[in-house]
Amino acid sequence: MDEDSRYEAVRSRDGRFDGAFFFAVETTGIYCRPSCPAVTPKRRNVRFYPTAAAAQRSGFRACRRCRPDAVPGSAEWNVRADVVGRAMRLIADGVVDREGVAGLAARLGYSARQVQRQLTTELGAGPVALARAQRAHTARVLLQTTELAVTEIAFAAGFASVRQFNDTVREVYAATPTEVRTAAPRGAARRAADGTGIPLRLAHRGPYQAAAVLDQLAREAVPGVEEVTGRPGGRVYRRTLRLPYGTGIAAVAERTRAPRTGGGVHPSGWLDARLHLTDPRDLTTAVQRLRRLFDLDADPYAIDERLSTDPRLAPLVAARPGLRVPGAVDPLEAAARALLGPAGCGRLVAAYGKTLDTPDGTLTRLFPEPAALARPEGVPAPLAALAAALTDGTLRLDPGADRDDAQRELLALPGMDAATAALIRVRALGDPDVAPPGAQASDAWRPWRTYAFQHLYTAGESPR
Repeated sequence: MDEDSRYEAVRSRDGRFDGAFFFAVETTGIYCRPSCPAVTPKRRNVRFYPTAAAAQRSGFRACRRCRPDAVPGSAEWNVRADVVGRAMRLIADGVVDREGVAGLAARLGYSARQVQRQLTTELGAGPVALARAQRAHTARVLLQTTELAVTEIAFAAGFASVRQFNDTVREVYAATPTEVRTAAPRGAARRAADGTGIPLRLAHRGPYQAAAVLDQLAREAVPGVEEVTGRPGGRVYRRTLRLPYGTGIAAVAERTRAPRTGGGVHPSGWLDARLHLTDPRDLTTAVQRLRRLFDLDADPYAIDERLSTDPRLAPLVAARPGLRVPGAVDPLEAAARALLGPAGCGRLVAAYGKTLDTPDGTLTRLFPEPAALARPEGVPAPLAALAAALTDGTLRLDPGADRDDAQRELLALPGMDAATAALIRVRALGDPDVAPPGAQASDAWRPWRTYAFQHLYTAGESPR
């Protein structure tokens, strides 16, 4: 989009572009999402930025009305397989906070200088600034939804010191941490201190077929690790999480109400979630993994527009607008499910999964780590080989992995067939443009073939 097109999106408060770009107003010093319901500023006073971090880097603070830092991530980072797209997925997963820019660069196979240059050139901010913007958002969530002490929140959000935390919050929100907490919307739950977890709204753009996603997650649930409870329309998906600093239990509720419009011409909505974490520093990573599992950063407008042009798919898209493709919180779990199915994974969990210190109902274990399955005895040979490759780094299935490289490594494993590798590419790597081997797929479906086959599968017109 050129700047005139972006301004038209701002004038019409078009929610399709929330997260795709941000606009800032020079006369107020505030930046917003395109669907902000405030009075549209004059064109000469508006500047556009590709990321919230770029707007913050230029000295603008977040709008308190539309909360631009809380929008879904740009769908572009879901699709792109280049270095910038891979870097954005890794930054969202908290790699910069845990491993620094050097760790990010090493995962991408580039020097830190090259990564800095590419991100700054394209996004207007380097990896440190992008991670800083994410930390600020995490801090705001914790301040407004929990009763954790400010010092605890500073380190939980990933800041190196309380002073850095205070300075960042003041700069991004033009308020002290105490003022940010006081400004929480009415009814905001602050319950983390009493053991009921951290309440969250996982935002998405456009329509969302929660029923179809919950149906699939229920069919594929691994005993001991996942469960879906309740009746259709009011179900809750719960699962255990193995995280960098500790463990967690996540609960995500099925949402059937129509999404809010927010004053814009295209609606957005959210899924209600609650996280119980043994270490609050895992909040950002846990949220991003849930977002990948529920495919919340997809662009349903672009997907549905393309697939609706096909006569075979048009009625399916009309019946289920905004259909998503569930991903994974653990790439090994996704690969094991593709190889063995839920029942086989359940046996692995019972034999090799670590028991939670505090089991919660049927949720009693974590899915095994790669090293626990990289053994010739007791583990099916294809999965043992895959786990060994993940353990020694030969194979990578993390958010920043090169998808083509990963597929080549998968196909080189003993016992791995093309269909299983394709399914792992969809679920573990989130590739939106995969067609099952041998299936008839129109080039007109590109780059959304994964979603085309999801429509066919959900409608019962195609095998998995």
